[in-house]
Amino acid sequence: MTLPFKWPNGFKACISFTMDNLGEAQDVNKGTWHDPIGTHFSITNQLPRMLDMLEHTVPNRPIKATYFAESWSLDVYPEMVNEIRCRGHEVAWHGYQHEVWSSLSEEEEAANFDKSFTKAAQHGIEYEGFRPPGGTVNEQTYGLLKQRGVKYISPLGKFGFGEEGIVVLPFEWRAVDAFYYMDKFGGIREHYGERKEVLEPKDFEACLMKKIDETLEEGGYMSILFHPFLQLSEEKFAVMERVLKRIGGDEDIWCAPCNEVARWVLEQQEKQ
Repeated sequence: MTLPFKWPNGFKACISFTMDNLGEAQDVNKGTWHDPIGTHFSITNQLPRMLDMLEHTVPNRPIKATYFAESWSLDVYPEMVNEIRCRGHEVAWHGYQHEVWSSLSEEEEAANFDKSFTKAAQHGIEYEGFRPPGGTVNEQTYGLLKQRGVKYISPLGKFGFGEEGIVVLPFEWRAVDAFYYMDKFGGIREHYGERKEVLEPKDFEACLMKKIDETLEEGGYMSILFHPFLQLSEEKFAVMERVLKRIGGDEDIWCAPCNEVARWVLEQQEKQ
């Protein structure tokens, strides 16, 4: 990856720590949630611990993350959303209830935009970024994002600029915990040359560390993705801790939330 600009303050590479899926939005949408609304285990168990780790793992260098949250969840977990924002993290958009984005019709997508941005405005949130559930978008998505003033998108893909001048801050499957930990990703694992069965936390860690080194060598950008509901063991939390120490403790890495990265990229583009 050859960038037409340098990262700020002499940093050699840029990495964003991101999280997806807030509570039970997806399960409710799929009809698989049978407990009372507002009682998802990740909100009470995993997420508070993750937020503390982001703040305290590296002394005097808290890591600010981006949480791609479903708009439906803003009403269900307003206190947690407020805590995320008060700790300096970005709340970005991940659909209304984690709908597979590429499967939406034009009418469904437009309606999703309307109800999602209305809900966000009710909570004082102005979305700067969007990560499409499933990783891909539709033909009209960029135009709709432009109309809403969204600065960046985080799909599967390559770093740069997409349609309508929107910054693309991509993720890749091998930097996503679900790729390793979830049964339903077996087909994707096979596509990437891995075994179909779930992989181990050590496999996730090894790949992340390798890609962090590669990102530094290339002077590029990387998005790391953890799902709170998947951090179900001390082994998995240990992986997160070591990854945070790696990216937060390296003076050559600009560890920044996606909205700060997008603003910087847009500023550099204006200077061209």
